[in-house]
Amino acid sequence: MGTDEGARGWLRRHGAEQIAHPGGNLYAHLCRVSDRLAVLGCGDEVRAAGLTHAVYGTDGFDLALLDRADRSVLRDLVGADAEELVYLYGACDRGRSWRELARTGQVFDRFAGQVRTPKPAQLRSLVDLSIVNELDVIEHDPTVAARYGGYFQEVFASWSPLASEQVIRDVQRVLRP
Repeated sequence: MGTDEGARGWLRRHGAEQIAHPGGNLYAHLCRVSDRLAVLGCGDEVRAAGLTHAVYGTDGFDLALLDRADRSVLRDLVGADAEELVYLYGACDRGRSWRELARTGQVFDRFAGQVRTPKPAQLRSLVDLSIVNELDVIEHDPTVAARYGGYFQEVFASWSPLASEQVIRDVQRVLRP
């Protein structure tokens, strides 16, 4: 069984299909994010992280499917690099990190209560994943676009030097003024 199939089965077994999320359920959202990352040319590790990005909960979605103490479970499922990206994504305190991310390159880890400075490749992966996640939510919940569209336009524009070119083009398509 491939990484993708194994992760999708694990998510279903852990109830992701029963958790409400814009666009249906959490499982559908995770699959859409992973698929979109693939279409946008992101690598396998980023795509695997996209599929499992909410496993530890996030700053915007506080329900966890796996305790962070059991990180080896996800690491075995998707690989060390993808799991580290999932951890960083879940740990990111958006309020303390997002607006200054392009300037500082630093992420405030809400789990550990400390600042982390990811390497450039991991920072790009984090930004790409964060953008694609929010674009999916925006497309499936018009109230998010109405309420936060301006904020996302501003933050994502500041991230354009960090993000993949194809992801920025997708931002421009979805959030066109």
